[in-house]
Amino acid sequence: MGLIECASVNSIWRGIDYCERNKVVSWEGQATCFDGFVSGSNGEEYKVHVDVEHPRKSSCNCPHANGKRIVCKHIIAVYFTANPKALEDFKKEVEQYEKEEELMQQKHEDSLRKAARLMSKEELINELVSAWLELEEYRRYRW
Repeated sequence: MGLIECASVNSIWRGIDYCERNKVVSWEGQATCFDGFVSGSNGEEYKVHVDVEHPRKSSCNCPHANGKRIVCKHIIAVYFTANPKALEDFKKEVEQYEKEEELMQQKHEDSLRKAARLMSKEELINELVSAWLELEEYRRYRW
């Protein structure tokens, strides 16, 4: 499992934000290991170690990750700062995924429209009422 796969979605996007806002104060290393310092949101500076080959050996002394095997936003920020090609590749992958999702959504919507056109007026009314009732129940019990 890679570094990105070990991080939460929130840590990834916040780490990218930190990288792009130049919150990585300094870093050094090469290929698969990096050490750096990141300016945190509260003004603190966090010490980060990134081990790309063994992501759970990465570390940060921020309150979220200190003493835990968590890949936090600071680790992601150092990783992407040290490896801008990885950031570019990640963004391209996300963009491609979003395009594929949009295409699948459109195909699904088209198939629903096709099925609706084949229904009688009474069948459509029954389906609509059923959908409204499900939506009301979902809204009522989701909290």
